[in-house]
Amino acid sequence: MNFQLIGVNHNTAPVELRERLNIPGSRMAEALQRLVGHPGVDEGLILCTCNRVEILAQTRNGSSDLRSFLQAFFEMRVPELQPHLYEYHERDAIRHLFRVTSSLDSMVVGEPQILGQVKEAYATARAVGAVHSQLDQLLTRAFAVAKRVRTETAVGSSSVSVASVAVELAKKIFGSLNGKHVYLVGAGKMSELAARHLMAHGAASIFVANRTYERAARLAEKFGGQAIHFGELYETADRADIVITSTGSRRAIFRREHGELFLSRRKNRPMFFIDIAVPRDVDSQMNKLDGIFVYDIDDLQQAVAANTSDRRKEAARAEHIVDDEVDRFQARLQTRDVVPTIVSLQDHLENIRQAEIDRVRGRLGALSPEQELAIETLTRGIVSKIMHTPISTLKTAARESEATPMIDVVRRIFNLRDKEKRSAAPAEESAEESEDPS
Repeated sequence: MNFQLIGVNHNTAPVELRERLNIPGSRMAEALQRLVGHPGVDEGLILCTCNRVEILAQTRNGSSDLRSFLQAFFEMRVPELQPHLYEYHERDAIRHLFRVTSSLDSMVVGEPQILGQVKEAYATARAVGAVHSQLDQLLTRAFAVAKRVRTETAVGSSSVSVASVAVELAKKIFGSLNGKHVYLVGAGKMSELAARHLMAHGAASIFVANRTYERAARLAEKFGGQAIHFGELYETADRADIVITSTGSRRAIFRREHGELFLSRRKNRPMFFIDIAVPRDVDSQMNKLDGIFVYDIDDLQQAVAANTSDRRKEAARAEHIVDDEVDRFQARLQTRDVVPTIVSLQDHLENIRQAEIDRVRGRLGALSPEQELAIETLTRGIVSKIMHTPISTLKTAARESEATPMIDVVRRIFNLRDKEKRSAAPAEESAEESEDPS
Protein backbone atom coordinates (compact mmCIF):
# COMPACT_ATOMS: atom_id res chain seq x y z
CA MET A 1 0.00 0.00 0.00
CA ASN A 2 1.97 2.97 -1.28
CA PHE A 3 -0.50 5.84 -1.58
CA GLN A 4 0.65 9.44 -1.77
CA LEU A 5 -1.35 12.65 -2.16
CA ILE A 6 -0.23 16.24 -2.66
CA GLY A 7 -2.24 19.36 -3.38
CA VAL A 8 -3.61 22.77 -2.53
CA ASN A 9 -7.16 23.76 -1.66
CA HIS A 10 -9.30 26.70 -0.61
CA ASN A 11 -7.94 26.49 2.94
CA THR A 12 -4.25 26.56 2.01
CA ALA A 13 -3.98 28.64 -1.15
CA PRO A 14 -5.65 31.83 -2.39
CA VAL A 15 -7.65 31.79 -5.60
CA GLU A 16 -4.80 33.62 -7.37
CA LEU A 17 -2.56 30.56 -6.90
CA ARG A 18 -5.29 27.99 -7.52
CA GLU A 19 -6.10 29.52 -10.88
CA ARG A 20 -2.42 29.21 -11.88
CA LEU A 21 -2.61 25.49 -11.06
CA ASN A 22 -5.88 24.94 -12.91
CA ILE A 23 -5.67 22.24 -15.60
CA PRO A 24 -8.18 22.70 -18.43
CA GLY A 25 -9.96 19.62 -19.66
CA SER A 26 -8.07 19.77 -22.95
CA ARG A 27 -4.77 19.15 -21.09
CA MET A 28 -5.90 16.62 -18.49
CA ALA A 29 -4.96 13.53 -20.51
CA GLU A 30 -1.51 14.99 -21.12
CA ALA A 31 -1.11 15.79 -17.40
CA LEU A 32 -2.10 12.24 -16.38
CA GLN A 33 0.28 10.65 -18.89
CA ARG A 34 3.12 12.81 -17.60
CA LEU A 35 2.19 11.94 -14.03
CA VAL A 36 2.36 8.16 -14.53
CA GLY A 37 5.61 8.70 -16.43
CA HIS A 38 7.09 10.53 -13.44
CA PRO A 39 9.79 8.58 -11.55
CA GLY A 40 8.34 6.26 -8.94
CA VAL A 41 4.67 6.64 -9.98
CA ASP A 42 2.72 3.52 -11.04
CA GLU A 43 -0.82 4.96 -11.03
CA GLY A 44 -2.18 8.47 -10.73
CA LEU A 45 -5.27 10.65 -10.60
CA ILE A 46 -5.62 14.44 -10.75
CA LEU A 47 -8.59 16.18 -9.14
CA CYS A 48 -8.98 19.75 -10.38
CA THR A 49 -11.90 21.89 -9.22
CA CYS A 50 -12.42 25.56 -8.43
CA ASN A 51 -11.46 24.83 -4.81
CA ARG A 52 -8.65 22.31 -5.10
CA VAL A 53 -5.94 20.77 -7.25
CA GLU A 54 -4.80 17.40 -5.89
CA ILE A 55 -2.59 14.62 -7.20
CA LEU A 56 -3.17 11.09 -5.89
CA ALA A 57 -0.54 8.50 -6.76
CA GLN A 58 0.30 4.90 -6.09
CA THR A 59 4.08 4.75 -5.93
CA ARG A 60 6.61 1.94 -6.19
CA ASN A 61 8.69 2.63 -3.11
CA GLY A 62 6.17 4.49 -0.98
CA SER A 63 7.36 7.93 -1.98
CA SER A 64 7.82 9.97 -5.14
CA ASP A 65 8.89 13.58 -5.53
CA LEU A 66 5.52 14.91 -6.63
CA ARG A 67 6.66 18.47 -5.90
CA SER A 68 9.04 18.23 -8.84
CA PHE A 69 6.13 17.07 -11.02
CA LEU A 70 4.13 20.17 -10.04
CA GLN A 71 7.13 22.39 -10.68
CA ALA A 72 7.76 20.92 -14.13
CA PHE A 73 4.17 20.72 -15.34
CA PHE A 74 3.10 24.18 -14.16
CA GLU A 75 6.51 25.79 -14.71
CA MET A 76 6.50 27.16 -11.17
CA ARG A 77 9.27 27.25 -8.61
CA VAL A 78 8.83 25.01 -5.56
CA PRO A 79 9.31 27.95 -3.12
CA GLU A 80 6.19 29.54 -4.66
CA LEU A 81 4.18 26.41 -3.94
CA GLN A 82 5.73 25.13 -0.72
CA PRO A 83 3.85 27.31 1.80
CA HIS A 84 0.50 26.25 0.32
CA LEU A 85 1.05 22.52 -0.26
CA TYR A 86 -0.13 19.65 1.89
CA GLU A 87 1.10 16.10 1.43
CA TYR A 88 -0.20 12.83 2.84
CA HIS A 89 1.06 9.25 2.75
CA GLU A 90 -0.54 5.85 3.27
CA ARG A 91 -3.32 5.99 5.89
CA ASP A 92 -3.41 9.81 5.89
CA ALA A 93 -3.77 9.85 2.09
CA ILE A 94 -6.65 7.35 2.26
CA ARG A 95 -8.38 9.37 4.96
CA HIS A 96 -8.01 12.62 3.04
CA LEU A 97 -9.50 11.08 -0.11
CA PHE A 98 -12.44 9.64 1.85
CA ARG A 99 -13.06 13.06 3.47
CA VAL A 100 -12.89 14.89 0.15
CA THR A 101 -15.22 12.47 -1.60
CA SER A 102 -17.67 12.66 1.33
CA SER A 103 -17.63 16.48 1.13
CA LEU A 104 -16.12 16.87 4.60
CA ASP A 105 -13.21 18.89 3.22
CA SER A 106 -15.33 21.08 0.96
CA MET A 107 -15.77 24.83 1.23
CA VAL A 108 -19.43 24.00 1.85
CA VAL A 109 -19.47 20.86 3.99
CA GLY A 110 -21.98 18.40 2.59
CA GLU A 111 -22.28 19.90 -0.89
CA PRO A 112 -22.96 17.19 -3.48
CA GLN A 113 -20.88 18.47 -6.42
CA ILE A 114 -17.51 17.14 -5.22
CA LEU A 115 -18.56 13.49 -5.48
CA GLY A 116 -19.41 13.95 -9.15
CA GLN A 117 -16.12 15.78 -9.70
CA VAL A 118 -14.10 12.94 -8.14
CA LYS A 119 -16.00 10.40 -10.25
CA GLU A 120 -15.27 12.43 -13.38
CA ALA A 121 -11.55 12.59 -12.49
CA TYR A 122 -11.60 8.82 -11.91
CA ALA A 123 -13.26 8.14 -15.26
CA THR A 124 -10.73 10.32 -17.08
CA ALA A 125 -7.78 8.64 -15.36
CA ARG A 126 -9.13 5.17 -16.17
CA ALA A 127 -9.71 6.15 -19.79
CA VAL A 128 -6.02 7.00 -20.28
CA GLY A 129 -4.81 3.99 -18.29
CA ALA A 130 -3.53 5.99 -15.31
CA VAL A 131 -5.77 4.11 -12.85
CA HIS A 132 -5.99 0.33 -13.10
CA SER A 133 -5.16 -1.55 -9.90
CA GLN A 134 -4.68 -0.30 -6.34
CA LEU A 135 -6.03 3.19 -7.04
CA ASP A 136 -9.05 1.58 -8.67
CA GLN A 137 -9.81 -0.28 -5.43
CA LEU A 138 -9.19 2.85 -3.34
CA LEU A 139 -11.45 5.10 -5.39
CA THR A 140 -14.22 2.52 -5.61
CA ARG A 141 -14.16 2.34 -1.82
CA ALA A 142 -14.13 6.14 -1.54
CA PHE A 143 -17.40 6.32 -3.49
CA ALA A 144 -18.95 3.74 -1.16
CA VAL A 145 -17.81 5.74 1.88
CA ALA A 146 -19.39 8.90 0.46
CA LYS A 147 -22.66 7.03 -0.02
CA ARG A 148 -22.53 5.75 3.56
CA VAL A 149 -21.94 9.28 4.90
CA ARG A 150 -24.94 10.56 2.92
CA THR A 151 -27.12 7.69 4.08
CA GLU A 152 -26.20 7.60 7.76
CA THR A 153 -25.83 11.33 8.51
CA ALA A 154 -27.64 14.56 7.65
CA VAL A 155 -24.41 16.32 6.73
CA GLY A 156 -25.78 17.20 3.30
CA SER A 157 -29.28 18.22 4.36
CA SER A 158 -28.59 21.78 5.54
CA SER A 159 -29.52 24.62 3.23
CA VAL A 160 -26.14 26.34 3.60
CA SER A 161 -24.39 26.36 0.22
CA VAL A 162 -22.61 28.66 -2.19
CA ALA A 163 -25.95 29.14 -3.92
CA SER A 164 -27.83 30.03 -0.72
CA VAL A 165 -25.05 32.36 0.41
CA ALA A 166 -25.15 34.09 -2.98
CA VAL A 167 -28.85 34.72 -2.44
CA GLU A 168 -28.20 36.25 0.99
CA LEU A 169 -25.48 38.51 -0.39
CA ALA A 170 -27.72 39.61 -3.24
CA LYS A 171 -30.47 40.46 -0.75
CA LYS A 172 -28.04 42.64 1.21
CA ILE A 173 -27.12 44.56 -1.93
CA PHE A 174 -30.59 44.97 -3.43
CA GLY A 175 -32.78 44.74 -0.35
CA SER A 176 -35.18 42.51 -2.25
CA LEU A 177 -34.76 40.18 -5.25
CA ASN A 178 -38.28 40.77 -6.52
CA GLY A 179 -38.14 41.79 -10.16
CA LYS A 180 -34.34 41.41 -10.47
CA HIS A 181 -32.86 39.96 -13.65
CA VAL A 182 -30.23 37.19 -13.60
CA TYR A 183 -27.60 36.50 -16.28
CA LEU A 184 -25.78 33.14 -16.41
CA VAL A 185 -22.42 33.22 -18.22
CA GLY A 186 -21.47 29.58 -18.66
CA ALA A 187 -23.92 26.75 -18.14
CA GLY A 188 -22.27 24.74 -15.36
CA LYS A 189 -24.02 22.90 -12.53
CA MET A 190 -23.12 25.40 -9.82
CA SER A 191 -24.24 28.35 -11.92
CA GLU A 192 -27.55 26.60 -12.53
CA LEU A 193 -27.96 25.89 -8.82
CA ALA A 194 -27.26 29.51 -7.86
CA ALA A 195 -29.70 30.74 -10.50
CA ARG A 196 -32.37 28.33 -9.25
CA HIS A 197 -32.01 29.75 -5.71
CA LEU A 198 -32.20 33.33 -6.97
CA MET A 199 -35.29 32.63 -9.04
CA ALA A 200 -36.92 30.90 -6.07
CA HIS A 201 -36.40 34.08 -4.04
CA GLY A 202 -38.19 36.39 -6.42
CA ALA A 203 -35.83 37.07 -9.36
CA ALA A 204 -37.93 37.92 -12.41
CA SER A 205 -36.13 36.55 -15.45
CA ILE A 206 -32.96 34.87 -16.62
CA PHE A 207 -30.57 35.17 -19.55
CA VAL A 208 -28.02 32.47 -20.44
CA ALA A 209 -24.90 32.88 -22.55
CA ASN A 210 -22.60 29.97 -23.31
CA ARG A 211 -19.95 29.33 -25.96
CA THR A 212 -22.12 26.45 -27.15
CA TYR A 213 -25.42 28.14 -27.93
CA GLU A 214 -27.43 24.90 -27.89
CA ARG A 215 -26.43 24.29 -24.27
CA ALA A 216 -27.41 27.82 -23.34
CA ALA A 217 -30.78 27.28 -24.99
CA ARG A 218 -31.42 24.06 -23.04
CA LEU A 219 -30.59 25.72 -19.73
CA ALA A 220 -32.63 28.85 -20.52
CA GLU A 221 -35.62 26.64 -21.30
CA LYS A 222 -35.49 25.19 -17.76
CA PHE A 223 -36.11 28.65 -16.32
CA GLY A 224 -38.35 30.00 -19.06
CA GLY A 225 -35.49 32.38 -19.86
CA GLN A 226 -33.67 33.66 -22.95
CA ALA A 227 -30.53 32.19 -24.52
CA ILE A 228 -27.92 34.68 -25.77
CA HIS A 229 -25.15 34.04 -28.30
CA PHE A 230 -21.80 34.36 -26.52
CA GLY A 231 -20.63 36.96 -29.03
CA GLU A 232 -23.40 39.27 -27.81
CA LEU A 233 -22.30 39.06 -24.17
CA TYR A 234 -21.04 42.63 -23.76
CA GLU A 235 -24.00 44.11 -25.62
CA THR A 236 -26.53 42.37 -23.36
CA ALA A 237 -24.97 41.87 -19.90
CA ASP A 238 -26.10 45.30 -18.68
CA ARG A 239 -29.71 44.05 -18.76
CA ALA A 240 -28.95 41.97 -15.64
CA ASP A 241 -28.85 42.99 -12.02
CA ILE A 242 -27.08 39.78 -11.02
CA VAL A 243 -24.44 38.05 -13.17
CA ILE A 244 -23.34 34.51 -12.28
CA THR A 245 -20.25 33.57 -14.22
CA SER A 246 -18.43 30.24 -14.42
CA THR A 247 -16.61 29.60 -17.68
CA GLY A 248 -13.43 27.77 -18.59
CA SER A 249 -11.73 30.90 -19.87
CA ARG A 250 -8.02 31.18 -19.13
CA ARG A 251 -8.31 34.95 -18.59
CA ALA A 252 -10.91 37.34 -17.23
CA ILE A 253 -13.85 37.95 -19.55
CA PHE A 254 -15.18 40.89 -17.54
CA ARG A 255 -12.70 43.73 -17.03
CA ARG A 256 -12.86 47.26 -15.66
CA GLU A 257 -13.74 48.81 -19.01
CA HIS A 258 -16.72 46.47 -19.31
CA GLY A 259 -17.94 47.45 -15.85
CA GLU A 260 -17.72 51.14 -16.73
CA LEU A 261 -19.71 50.49 -19.90
CA PHE A 262 -22.40 48.53 -18.04
CA LEU A 263 -22.80 51.23 -15.36
CA SER A 264 -23.16 53.97 -17.93
CA ARG A 265 -25.91 52.04 -19.72
CA ARG A 266 -27.65 51.25 -16.43
CA LYS A 267 -27.42 54.88 -15.28
CA ASN A 268 -25.32 53.72 -12.32
CA ARG A 269 -27.84 51.20 -11.03
CA PRO A 270 -25.78 48.51 -9.18
CA MET A 271 -24.71 45.15 -10.61
CA PHE A 272 -23.81 42.08 -8.56
CA PHE A 273 -21.24 39.59 -10.00
CA ILE A 274 -20.95 36.10 -8.51
CA ASP A 275 -17.71 34.72 -9.94
CA ILE A 276 -17.42 31.00 -9.22
CA ALA A 277 -14.85 30.29 -11.94
CA VAL A 278 -11.23 29.25 -11.42
CA PRO A 279 -9.41 30.90 -13.14
CA ARG A 280 -11.64 33.87 -12.31
CA ASP A 281 -13.90 35.37 -14.97
CA VAL A 282 -14.11 38.83 -13.37
CA ASP A 283 -11.03 41.02 -13.02
CA SER A 284 -10.52 42.23 -9.44
CA GLN A 285 -10.36 45.83 -10.76
CA MET A 286 -14.09 45.62 -11.42
CA ASN A 287 -14.71 45.67 -7.66
CA LYS A 288 -13.22 49.14 -7.42
CA LEU A 289 -16.08 50.65 -9.42
CA ASP A 290 -18.86 52.25 -7.43
CA GLY A 291 -22.00 50.29 -8.15
CA ILE A 292 -20.23 47.02 -9.08
CA PHE A 293 -20.12 44.30 -6.39
CA VAL A 294 -17.93 41.26 -7.14
CA TYR A 295 -17.72 38.12 -5.02
CA ASP A 296 -15.31 35.37 -6.07
CA ILE A 297 -15.15 31.81 -4.77
CA ASP A 298 -12.97 32.77 -1.78
CA ASP A 299 -15.34 35.56 -0.75
CA LEU A 300 -18.19 33.09 -0.81
CA GLN A 301 -16.15 30.68 1.32
CA GLN A 302 -15.88 33.27 4.09
CA ALA A 303 -19.62 33.88 3.96
CA VAL A 304 -20.33 30.15 4.05
CA ALA A 305 -18.03 29.62 7.05
CA ALA A 306 -20.22 31.93 9.13
CA ASN A 307 -23.30 29.81 8.40
CA THR A 308 -22.10 26.23 8.86
CA SER A 309 -22.42 25.75 12.63
CA ASP A 310 -25.57 23.60 12.21
CA ARG A 311 -23.59 21.02 10.28
CA ARG A 312 -20.84 20.49 12.84
CA LYS A 313 -22.58 17.75 14.81
CA GLU A 314 -23.44 15.79 11.66
CA ALA A 315 -19.95 16.37 10.30
CA ALA A 316 -18.49 14.89 13.51
CA ARG A 317 -20.59 11.75 12.96
CA ALA A 318 -19.39 11.61 9.38
CA GLU A 319 -15.75 11.87 10.52
CA HIS A 320 -16.25 8.78 12.71
CA ILE A 321 -17.61 6.91 9.69
CA VAL A 322 -14.59 7.93 7.62
CA ASP A 323 -12.15 6.78 10.33
CA ASP A 324 -13.97 3.45 10.56
CA GLU A 325 -13.83 3.01 6.79
CA VAL A 326 -10.12 3.85 6.69
CA ASP A 327 -9.47 1.09 9.27
CA ARG A 328 -11.54 -1.38 7.27
CA PHE A 329 -9.83 -0.53 4.00
CA GLN A 330 -6.35 -0.84 5.51
CA ALA A 331 -7.24 -4.17 7.08
CA ARG A 332 -8.55 -5.42 3.74
CA LEU A 333 -5.36 -4.34 1.97
CA GLN A 334 -3.14 -5.89 4.61
CA THR A 335 -5.06 -9.17 4.55
CA ARG A 336 -4.73 -9.17 0.78
CA ASP A 337 -0.98 -8.55 1.12
CA VAL A 338 -0.42 -11.67 3.27
CA VAL A 339 -2.27 -14.03 0.90
CA PRO A 340 0.57 -14.38 -1.66
CA THR A 341 3.01 -15.20 1.15
CA ILE A 342 0.66 -17.82 2.63
CA VAL A 343 0.20 -19.42 -0.80
CA SER A 344 3.96 -19.38 -1.43
CA LEU A 345 4.60 -20.98 1.96
CA GLN A 346 2.00 -23.71 1.30
CA ASP A 347 3.49 -24.42 -2.14
CA HIS A 348 7.04 -24.41 -0.75
CA LEU A 349 6.31 -26.92 2.01
CA GLU A 350 4.18 -29.10 -0.26
CA ASN A 351 7.07 -29.32 -2.75
CA ILE A 352 9.40 -30.37 0.08
CA ARG A 353 6.90 -33.02 1.22
CA GLN A 354 6.53 -34.49 -2.26
CA ALA A 355 10.28 -34.40 -2.88
CA GLU A 356 11.01 -36.26 0.37
CA ILE A 357 8.39 -38.94 -0.36
CA ASP A 358 9.84 -39.43 -3.84
CA ARG A 359 13.37 -39.60 -2.39
CA VAL A 360 12.63 -42.47 -0.01
CA ARG A 361 10.01 -44.29 -2.10
CA GLY A 362 12.57 -46.57 -3.73
CA ARG A 363 13.77 -47.82 -0.36
CA LEU A 364 10.27 -48.58 0.86
CA GLY A 365 9.49 -51.14 -1.80
CA ALA A 366 5.98 -51.91 -2.96
CA LEU A 367 3.37 -50.28 -0.76
CA SER A 368 -0.24 -51.25 -0.29
CA PRO A 369 -2.96 -48.62 -0.78
CA GLU A 370 -3.35 -48.51 3.00
CA GLN A 371 0.37 -47.80 3.45
CA GLU A 372 0.32 -45.10 0.75
CA LEU A 373 -2.60 -43.44 2.54
CA ALA A 374 -0.79 -43.66 5.89
CA ILE A 375 2.34 -41.95 4.49
CA GLU A 376 0.20 -39.30 2.82
CA THR A 377 -1.73 -38.64 6.02
CA LEU A 378 1.40 -38.58 8.18
CA THR A 379 3.39 -36.18 5.98
CA ARG A 380 0.45 -33.86 5.37
CA GLY A 381 -0.17 -33.69 9.10
CA ILE A 382 3.48 -32.74 9.76
CA VAL A 383 3.39 -30.01 7.10
CA SER A 384 0.07 -28.71 8.42
CA LYS A 385 1.48 -28.38 11.95
CA ILE A 386 4.58 -26.59 10.63
CA MET A 387 2.43 -24.14 8.67
CA HIS A 388 -0.06 -23.43 11.45
CA THR A 389 2.01 -20.98 13.49
CA PRO A 390 3.39 -18.81 10.65
CA ILE A 391 0.01 -18.63 8.89
CA SER A 392 -1.82 -17.73 12.11
CA THR A 393 0.85 -15.13 12.90
CA LEU A 394 0.51 -13.58 9.42
CA LYS A 395 -3.27 -13.34 9.69
CA THR A 396 -3.05 -11.78 13.15
CA ALA A 397 -0.43 -9.29 11.97
CA ALA A 398 -2.69 -8.26 9.09
CA ARG A 399 -5.51 -7.46 11.48
CA GLU A 400 -3.17 -5.47 13.71
CA SER A 401 -1.57 -3.40 10.91
CA GLU A 402 1.78 -5.21 11.22
CA ALA A 403 1.60 -7.29 8.06
CA THR A 404 4.57 -5.86 6.16
CA PRO A 405 7.35 -6.67 8.69
CA MET A 406 5.83 -10.07 9.46
CA ILE A 407 5.60 -10.96 5.76
CA ASP A 408 9.28 -10.09 5.46
CA VAL A 409 10.21 -12.31 8.43
CA VAL A 410 8.31 -15.35 7.10
CA ARG A 411 9.78 -14.96 3.63
CA ARG A 412 13.29 -14.80 5.05
CA ILE A 413 12.86 -17.78 7.40
CA PHE A 414 11.50 -20.05 4.67
CA ASN A 415 13.68 -18.57 1.91
CA LEU A 416 10.57 -17.61 -0.08
CA ARG A 417 12.13 -14.43 -1.47
CA ASP A 418 14.88 -16.34 -3.20
CA LYS A 419 12.34 -18.83 -4.54
CA GLU A 420 10.07 -16.08 -5.89
CA LYS A 421 12.97 -14.28 -7.56
CA ARG A 422 14.04 -17.44 -9.37
CA SER A 423 10.49 -18.21 -10.57
CA ALA A 424 10.06 -14.65 -11.83
CA ALA A 425 13.40 -14.50 -13.66
CA PRO A 426 13.35 -14.44 -17.50
CA ALA A 427 14.02 -17.70 -19.25
CA GLU A 428 17.42 -16.59 -20.52
CA GLU A 429 18.54 -15.96 -16.92
CA SER A 430 17.10 -19.12 -15.43
CA ALA A 431 20.55 -20.75 -15.16
CA GLU A 432 21.83 -17.93 -13.00
CA GLU A 433 21.58 -18.07 -9.21
CA SER A 434 19.54 -15.23 -7.70
CA GLU A 435 21.08 -13.46 -4.73
CA ASP A 436 19.31 -13.72 -1.39
CA PRO A 437 18.47 -10.12 -0.40
CA SER A 438 18.81 -11.06 3.26
